[in-house]
Amino acid sequence: MSKIDSKDFEKDEDAWHQFSNAGYSSASVDFDDKEISDQENTEEEWFDGDDFEFEGKTIDWNSPPCPTPLGIAHMIKISTCNHCLKRVSGKKNMSGEEIRNEAYTRDDSLESSFNKELCPLCENLFDDIENIVERIIEKIDNLEYTTIQIGIHLPKDLIQESHEITSRHGASQSMPLKTSMVLAIQNTINSKLGTDINFVKDRPDIMILVDGLTLRVDVDVRPIYFYGRYRKLSREIPQTRWPCRACKGRNNGCESCEGSGLQYIDSVQDLVGEPLRLALDAKDTSFHGMGREDIDVRMLGTGRPFIIEIKKPMSRLPDMSDIVKEINKNADGKVEIDDLKKTERPLIAKIKNSRSDKSYTIRFKLSEEIEEETILKSISDLSGTTLNQETPRRVSHRRADKIRKRKIIDINNIIVDGNEIQFNIRAEAGTYIKELVHSDEGRTNPSVSGNLGVDCEILWLDVDQIHDDDENKDN
Repeated sequence: MSKIDSKDFEKDEDAWHQFSNAGYSSASVDFDDKEISDQENTEEEWFDGDDFEFEGKTIDWNSPPCPTPLGIAHMIKISTCNHCLKRVSGKKNMSGEEIRNEAYTRDDSLESSFNKELCPLCENLFDDIENIVERIIEKIDNLEYTTIQIGIHLPKDLIQESHEITSRHGASQSMPLKTSMVLAIQNTINSKLGTDINFVKDRPDIMILVDGLTLRVDVDVRPIYFYGRYRKLSREIPQTRWPCRACKGRNNGCESCEGSGLQYIDSVQDLVGEPLRLALDAKDTSFHGMGREDIDVRMLGTGRPFIIEIKKPMSRLPDMSDIVKEINKNADGKVEIDDLKKTERPLIAKIKNSRSDKSYTIRFKLSEEIEEETILKSISDLSGTTLNQETPRRVSHRRADKIRKRKIIDINNIIVDGNEIQFNIRAEAGTYIKELVHSDEGRTNPSVSGNLGVDCEILWLDVDQIHDDDENKDN
């Protein structure tokens, strides 16, 4: 696949991922620093320069910063917990408890001054890590995953207060509160599960969102995307689900659709997606194709490129060869695929924006007999021409009414069988082939019907090939 422009990537990146980073930390120092910087720019008057009192303890702003002994002693005096003492002390190779004991050795009066009140930097949230992790493990117990992202939301005033104290008394490059909490959660998860989970900052299998105020844990399962090409062998099924015209698919269906909620029971989306959904124990699917063919049109050749989106899968590690066999078995005579490959969401935009030529075979019937020589010339004359196609009446309810210019690249293999005609055609993307033949009451010009001066009735149409050169397979 060709390189995707960064702006297109940002635009097409799934809303799930945008939400996962909205107001949450992902164990990234840069992320937290930016958040704090934004807060400083918008609320510069929050600190007025006077001494700050927390839980009855007054902070001495004139005390030197860590890692000086006086700086560490001052952090202990204001009831800093061991977790925060480690992250702001500048002593990366020592635990908070070791740093504290070392300070007690230097000044034994410090131990009596530490009253174990609420830590001014985290309000003792680190004491809840075990509780949080137990909730997380319970939530993800039945999920399959290879990567996780942890996000945590903390009260804004706590972040401000923690940053203000740390910037004055902490060592340079002290770890931000959010980042430290996320790392503590990650380490505890690995410790409890006895394995090293791959924690990431971008596009994880599952996103865990922790509310630091209520300790609520939410797990968001990221969709899985599979790329493939389908051949539609039936003239009786749509590409995607088609809600019942009578009930619109609501209220568990109606008599007209026999409770299915669907106008057509089968679709390419469900014939391909349902075996995947069941195998992955997922909630639902979405189907993204490189264009679509009409219900009564077959899609042949190497097939139409598509991406099937599997929503909220409980499992993520399917045996794809078995699933492909199951799809072809269940859809026998209707749809078939050769394989499915895991991909990412940005490929959807590439597929949908593709402007590939297409080759077709069409067969139609003339309203009256015409000499073969006239038929051959009238159709051949359309090869290489540019059509003016006004939006067809059959799709006018969902597409803008305008005139589109589309080029006919080549017409060949014209077969005249009495008053039935068949030919092969290659045309620019977006060409309405049926309208090229019957003219749609003059809305397409020129046309076969217009050149012959008779009405044309479409018998059938096949898409023989989409000339995308398989560019969209690379992902």
